[in-house]
Amino acid sequence: MTTHDQNMRMTLVGPDKPAGRLLRRYWQPVALIEELDEQRPVRAVKVLGQDFVLFRDEQGRYGLLDRDCPHRGTDLAFGRPEDGGLRCPFHGWLFDVAGRCLETPAEPEGSRLCQRIRQKSYPVVLKSGILFAYLGEGDPPAFADLDCFIAPDSHVFAFKGHIACNWLQALEVGIDPAHASFLHRFFEDEDPGANYGRQFRATSADSDMPMTKVLREFARPQIEIERTDYGMRLFALRQISERSTHVRVTNLLFPQAFVIPLSAEMTITQWHVPVDDVNCYWYAIFTSFGAPVDKAQMRAQRLELYTLPDYMPRLNKSNNYGFDPLQQKTQTYTGMGFDINVHDQWAVESQGPIQDRTREHLGSTDKAIINYRSMLMKAIDQVEKGEERPLMVLSEAEARRIRGPITVDGIAATTDWQAYWRDVDARKRQNAPWKAPMPQAAE
Repeated sequence: MTTHDQNMRMTLVGPDKPAGRLLRRYWQPVALIEELDEQRPVRAVKVLGQDFVLFRDEQGRYGLLDRDCPHRGTDLAFGRPEDGGLRCPFHGWLFDVAGRCLETPAEPEGSRLCQRIRQKSYPVVLKSGILFAYLGEGDPPAFADLDCFIAPDSHVFAFKGHIACNWLQALEVGIDPAHASFLHRFFEDEDPGANYGRQFRATSADSDMPMTKVLREFARPQIEIERTDYGMRLFALRQISERSTHVRVTNLLFPQAFVIPLSAEMTITQWHVPVDDVNCYWYAIFTSFGAPVDKAQMRAQRLELYTLPDYMPRLNKSNNYGFDPLQQKTQTYTGMGFDINVHDQWAVESQGPIQDRTREHLGSTDKAIINYRSMLMKAIDQVEKGEERPLMVLSEAEARRIRGPITVDGIAATTDWQAYWRDVDARKRQNAPWKAPMPQAAE
């Protein structure tokens, strides 16, 4: 049973809160690269309860600064990107990506005021279409050699979407393999070829059985977990017959991401990033091990459900998530359409702004959630005690040893499923048109 105090320790993300201090030890997605367009490469962002301004200067460098101008506290999100930095419109003070004040033009000639001024700045890097920022103190950790970071731009696609609830419950739906048989159940199987880029629409590896059929007809998965050097590996085993078993391998990437198969040739790496205590964004990188990603098609698919510029969902609590009672009887288990993002959004938002975990009753299929919370509480305690290296705060050498991770969705011989999933991954990597590194045995 989770106590109220434990729940608050895990969920609240302000700079003075236990989980907030932990999450600031990691790189956080703060925007998609496409959000800094050529016309105006400046954007206000809110992450972990703090307000920032993100911008790109004329040299292509990225900067993230506290949003309030250190002169009189005006909003730098309305600043002018010019002259090597971002200029406040109030009195013309100019700041570069490192937060240095370059000019205070309204001051008297010869004033040295700007030499004493420094706006708080944060490191920013671009990875596979997502801008990541480090909001903590000290040196940031190294990035692991994840497939989504190593694949060429032609084989990755990034997107995001808003969820109106706390980050933790949004993340936990991704490490709950059992829910897919119910929440994402479709009563009819569609042509997998007509559903490019949509989860649970493809056939499983080494089989012509649609994933929708597997989830619908085999609703009692056996869940197994393994602790790993990046977090946790999850196995969902659905026995089809005495001879064959459906094997789905997914991963928890500590502290707040999961890596799952979209199809036999594509994976999704998805972070859940707190805006504040009661809002978050999911950021996803789709990585193809086969043909280049059709970015235009995948973007168009997702913009059917999200509005710009803030990537807000078109279906939400205000319109009952598109619920149709007739569809619930005849087509989908939820009656909320055919996109699983809507299903997940309803599930986690309906738990409330911050789920009251003191009222829940976890079952045997929740073992990944139970284990993850234990990992999270341990890491929070480590940071509070001043220990340097919670899980996945990596040195360069450690980062090079973490690869993959492996994701699989396939049909194995029941007696040989433990060897099967590694073999499927090896075949996928060997056939990839780009250099997809093999995960190390110690993973």
